[in-house]
Amino acid sequence: MREEELEARWNELVSRLMAERVLRSEAVIRAMRKVPRYRFVPERLRRYAHVDTPLPIGHGQTVSAPHGSASPASRARHGGHNERGPRPPGWP
Repeated sequence: MREEELEARWNELVSRLMAERVLRSEAVIRAMRKVPRYRFVPERLRRYAHVDTPLPIGHGQTVSAPHGSASPASRARHGGHNERGPRPPGWP
């Protein structure tokens, strides 16, 4: 798959996560657009980098699903608040 197609698919995913309000922080959105996940997965899996699911990266490890990485970062940028309100006391 060509770099342009990977980039387009990644940007579509970021836009969908924004529409679903998973991504709300402008800083996180900029970071996700600047550093796409397909750069961090094995070549054979690059065509799946835009799929919102964990992907194997070798040695029994995975790279997190995009929503799983972005959601906590977006909440942290919003003072720990999400759609349900503030985080419980003691939540890291």
